[in-house]
Amino acid sequence: MIDDALHSWKQQVPLLAGDTFQTLEKTVQRLRGQSAVFPSDENVYRALALTPFNQVRVVILGQDPYHGRGQANGLAFSVPDGVKTPPSLRNIFKEMARDTGQEVEHLSTDLSRWARQGVLLLNTVLTVEEGKAASHSRLGWQEITDGLVQALSDARSDLVFMLWGGYARGKKDRIDAKKHLVLEAPHPSPLSAHRGFIGCGHFTAANRFLESKGKGPVAW
Repeated sequence: MIDDALHSWKQQVPLLAGDTFQTLEKTVQRLRGQSAVFPSDENVYRALALTPFNQVRVVILGQDPYHGRGQANGLAFSVPDGVKTPPSLRNIFKEMARDTGQEVEHLSTDLSRWARQGVLLLNTVLTVEEGKAASHSRLGWQEITDGLVQALSDARSDLVFMLWGGYARGKKDRIDAKKHLVLEAPHPSPLSAHRGFIGCGHFTAANRFLESKGKGPVAW
């Protein structure tokens, strides 16, 4: 359930209090009674809880949560420490090392350190059935995450949106590119990372933009 920790988002996105959202919540709870659904109930909105609306500086849009047991922790591309690093996250770290020169070998795979710096790690679909990628993509999450992105675009300025892959790029029309920096690349999965994700330079591009607007860089 959305709780007081998400108050800043509920104020800006009326959709989170509407009938569509309530129906979606009930559907997910029903599906939890039938099979394993990830992430856990308390982590579904972790991205929003860790990065309040007015503290967002960068938005990284993913697809849907990891569907393996113990992987999804409510932040796009992130997994708890101690869990084997998924291929997509390995490629993210690979590009980050190439782009920034940063040593990434011992970095935490839990990306909450980014979230607490204002990096919203938002999947376009927030739940998934175990072992079935994109299994919840038709439940209505897209409408909710469209609303979140639209609200950020409308109410904020000088944000960086990183759109990685087809699902994320589908949000492009919700973003005012005159007010924000929009960076696009293929998804970092092994199937597409070498078609342009590796070499995209998004990490340094984001920090250059933030610094040009008088904001501090993200410590990736």
